Amino acid sequence: MSRTSASESFIVRPEDVRIIRALQIAPRASFASIAGVLGLTESAVNRRYRRLCAEGVLRVAGVVNPGALGQSRWLVRLRCRPGGVGAIAEALARREDVNWVALSAAGYEITCAIQSRSREQREELLGRRLPRTAAVLDINAYAMLRQFLGGRGHYWAALHGVLSPEQESALGSEGPPFAEVPVVSREPVVLTAEDERICEALAMDGRASLVDLAAAADSSPGRVSRRLRTLLERRAVHIDVEIAAAALGYRARANLWLRVHPSAVKEVGRALAREPEIAFAAAVSGPYNVHAVAHCRDLDDLFEFTSDRVGSLAGLQSMEVSPVLRHLKQAGTLLSGDRLAGPARPGG
Repeated sequence: MSRTSASESFIVRPEDVRIIRALQIAPRASFASIAGVLGLTESAVNRRYRRLCAEGVLRVAGVVNPGALGQSRWLVRLRCRPGGVGAIAEALARREDVNWVALSAAGYEITCAIQSRSREQREELLGRRLPRTAAVLDINAYAMLRQFLGGRGHYWAALHGVLSPEQESALGSEGPPFAEVPVVSREPVVLTAEDERICEALAMDGRASLVDLAAAADSSPGRVSRRLRTLLERRAVHIDVEIAAAALGYRARANLWLRVHPSAVKEVGRALAREPEIAFAAAVSGPYNVHAVAHCRDLDDLFEFTSDRVGSLAGLQSMEVSPVLRHLKQAGTLLSGDRLAGPARPGG
């Protein structure tokens, strides 16, 4: 049975959402630990998790944070000729240093997040390759200045309340959140060859066992455990829990570009991070100094959310709401329709 046909009959049940929430809090927790907290059997958690992954609803993956390596992150808006936009978006989605790609503005605009591991890699893309692409009409690049929600801090408030405070406390956490820390570390981490191999294995499976990680890194489980703990603590890598929002009923996605009075940027960013609809929020350079990604159940909910709650934020001067027509990649995971398809293969 194909994924498409299977997904049409697959229903995300309440116990699935509880498992997803547990993984948000402790993405590498054992199935036995999760089962004990949720009151389920270990086999049930294992079975539901693997079905969620197979159906493209859920994926757990390790993501390297270039900011911890001393590299800045950028959001880019590309205005393209209609005939070439699809090919450009797909080429960007195949790149390892592009971790988020979406089409909006009636299919004429590409929004992407650039997370290059080196300045040379970023300059090659933004300074040479994209400007020379005939189908690209206009490029606007914005440096990320402060991240309020996203990365390891991405607990997506829409799932708050699924578990009790006692259950969440029992699960603990495997590393500090990314919310509200400097985007670029003042003391960059230098990854060793062993670290790189660990990160490559985690990119394929964020829940890979220490034995499997040790085999990939040609090391021992004990040493890998210590290195992974250090990488998590220094935010060089985080274990991301990617969710196909549409599978949970959130079918209207939009990029929000906010022009905020400079004195209110922090307050607006923090307020957005508390909203259940917001999956990402950051202060950025440029005329729109706050960017956010919203997931709503439908366009009417998007209208109510942006007009009533976002629109009433103190300090907001103007806002552009750009609905996403097609989402190609999120946090390094390719999408097929409204489902997660798996890790991107290098290309572009």
